[in-house]
Amino acid sequence: MNNTLFDKVWDSHVVRKIEDGPDVFFIDRHLIHEVTSPVAFLGLKNRNVGVLHPEKTFAVADHNTPTINQHLPVSDPLSANQLKTLEDNAKEYGISHWGLGHQNNGIVHVVGPENGITLPGATIVCGDSHTSTHGAFGAIAFGIGTSEVEMVLSTQCIMQPKPKKMRINVEGKLDKGVTPKDVALYIISKLTTSGATGYFVEYAGDVFNDMSMEGRMTVCNLSIEMGARGGIIAPDEKTFEYIKGRKLTPKGDDWETAMEYWKSLKTDESAVFDKEFTFEASDIEPMITYGTNPGMGIGISNSIPNVKNVEGGVESYKKSLNYMDFHEGESMIGKKIDFVFVGSCTNGRIEDFRAFASIVKGKKKADNVTVWLVPGSHIVEDRIKEEGILDILTQAGFVLRQPGCSACLAMNDDKIPAGKYSVSTSNRNFEGRQGPGSRTLLASPLVAAAAAITGVVTDPRELL
Repeated sequence: MNNTLFDKVWDSHVVRKIEDGPDVFFIDRHLIHEVTSPVAFLGLKNRNVGVLHPEKTFAVADHNTPTINQHLPVSDPLSANQLKTLEDNAKEYGISHWGLGHQNNGIVHVVGPENGITLPGATIVCGDSHTSTHGAFGAIAFGIGTSEVEMVLSTQCIMQPKPKKMRINVEGKLDKGVTPKDVALYIISKLTTSGATGYFVEYAGDVFNDMSMEGRMTVCNLSIEMGARGGIIAPDEKTFEYIKGRKLTPKGDDWETAMEYWKSLKTDESAVFDKEFTFEASDIEPMITYGTNPGMGIGISNSIPNVKNVEGGVESYKKSLNYMDFHEGESMIGKKIDFVFVGSCTNGRIEDFRAFASIVKGKKKADNVTVWLVPGSHIVEDRIKEEGILDILTQAGFVLRQPGCSACLAMNDDKIPAGKYSVSTSNRNFEGRQGPGSRTLLASPLVAAAAAITGVVTDPRELL
């Protein structure tokens, strides 16, 4: 009885161990989208091979989808072709397909949990690095490459070496205005973007126990940004309550049987991790990034670090600040903002829009800022309307767009222009990530809301 949660799930899915090699690893759920799947299907056709378990594969259109006028034909020919190819491949191989116009359409890592595709103890892969999101349910979930997508389609297995194990504990209570996004950015700022390379991370402690399922998804989503293979949180009553009764979850006696197994999914007290870290919740404040990777983040009341206090290459650090047109020792507060983006598989859930609305209620959008509010799914969009959040947003001068990946990445119409600053609730702030020459500041929905109202980087605690 000395296994971690990760061990229990991983070992139960090993079909075959290869001496001095990777494990042959069975996959319970395979999520695909329009960007990474076309070449994989082409490989199947060239080899005259079918999809072994189409019922375990779920196709969702999200990366290339427009977020306005989704009822119209997609104007960009490349995007339109990829979307049509996904639809055609899904139809040919008998795969469930939630394309544009489908009531279940949205971002793949949002609609998966919403519809009960994501379950505790499952193994889940997708040709998308932020598949780690699903680890919030006690699942092993990670992104794979195109050749691996083809492998899973044809065999329902993948060749994969077992990662090392890390546990990150955050103890205590979060202060006012501090969100799960801030917890994740804080951890990445401490471990750096390579600090968890080669590891699968289990999150534990008071903060994660208290956190909502939406918050846990945000944290697990960002595991990949510190180099981890994925993140995982032990399922509990919150998990079971979230998934109960959803479209694809077990029902009746099958639910009771599943619950018996799911309740066993926790790390044994005597289990040992290869590496372990503990942080105090009271040390975390609203975070914001100032550079060109997610590890370049600071508490919003702090100043941009001096290069001599930063680990890593001096030249790369200076290059990053030069790209952002920021300087050592500057405060982030008061920096002028051009765009605000709320959405993505990191922060496109109903809880995120509730948080945004809590700041902007009774106020007005800043004239100098363009704001894109993009729900992660039609279910989220419906909840925004049902809960009266849309009324709050409209009265404050905001417009709600339609579901999709949107401005998380420059793969659709929602691109940040060169040289412009965007406070974004997404997951990556690399050079050009949101559009060629764009400058991205990663932050929580509360920080995004504060910037949308004031037009500059603002501590949201001043507006709560």
